[in-house]
Amino acid sequence: MARILDVIEFPDSSGQDLVKRIPEHGSGDFRIGSQLIVREGQVAVFVRDGKALDTFGPGRHTITTANIPLLVNLVQRVFSGNTPFTAECYFVSTRDMIDQRWGTPEPITLRDSVLRMVRVRAHGTYNMQVADPQLFVGQVVGARGYYSTRDIGNYLRSMIINRLTDLLGENTTSILDLPAMYNEIAAATRVKLRDDFASMGLLLKQLYILSVSPTPETSAAIDEAASMGAIGDMDRYLKFKAARAVGDAATTETSAGATQTGLGLGTGLAAAQIMASTLAGGAQPAAGQQAAQPQAADPVAALKTLKDLFDQGLISQDEYDTKRQEILSRL
Repeated sequence: MARILDVIEFPDSSGQDLVKRIPEHGSGDFRIGSQLIVREGQVAVFVRDGKALDTFGPGRHTITTANIPLLVNLVQRVFSGNTPFTAECYFVSTRDMIDQRWGTPEPITLRDSVLRMVRVRAHGTYNMQVADPQLFVGQVVGARGYYSTRDIGNYLRSMIINRLTDLLGENTTSILDLPAMYNEIAAATRVKLRDDFASMGLLLKQLYILSVSPTPETSAAIDEAASMGAIGDMDRYLKFKAARAVGDAATTETSAGATQTGLGLGTGLAAAQIMASTLAGGAQPAAGQQAAQPQAADPVAALKTLKDLFDQGLISQDEYDTKRQEILSRL
């Protein structure tokens, strides 16, 4: 026989325990005449054979056959004196449980109108309260066997993620639009979860989405798409890259000095001409013809080419001034 409990109480100093089982394991032997102490923000529920029976609110209670009628009827015996009875007692917190965290353990895969397919993670917080302690103990503790706060929290998070995933799949066109929809998605998720929580005796007061973030692979795809969007005109972009190559080649500093500088500029110009030819139609050198060899360009020609690039808007003022000064310094 288990130890008989004469005083039944649970002083929750942390305020974070949603439910506490007395005793922690097995069934307890309670005595008629035992003292039950229920603190503010708590409700005590007696359970036998997985069924939530008699409930006690805040205060000090002396256990009698009069105040546990359902338990007496279930065990079908008459208690007298100090005869013990077997049951479990659950202390349920009725305080607001705020800043409860939820998050996706695995990425959610979504269709995307811009990136075709994306994988995202989401996390946030929610606030809730036990509105019906007896229903809560019966549905969560008795029916599902969840005794610890961690088990209950994991179960609630799985419900939130399920509803959120369904909403994102139905309403998301692109991940790029999600940051402007956090409030709307959170409100819709809360509405969908309201009945789910109520069926367990819970009241979901608030739900917040703090972030819907892409996985590293999806982030790389977003960065690439952003780069392509910033480029805009690919033809102009390639010409700009060729112009940069010309400027870099013109200022290559080697032991050959100014002569090598001219050769570098000539090589850059040849590369630019080849690229321009490719963009114009992809023409290739005719059979038997030698590809144009880079010719050394004198600094004066380099300055003229640099000026033409600047006039066409292919290089900035700062780049023009810097490259011009470097070429002049080698005259």
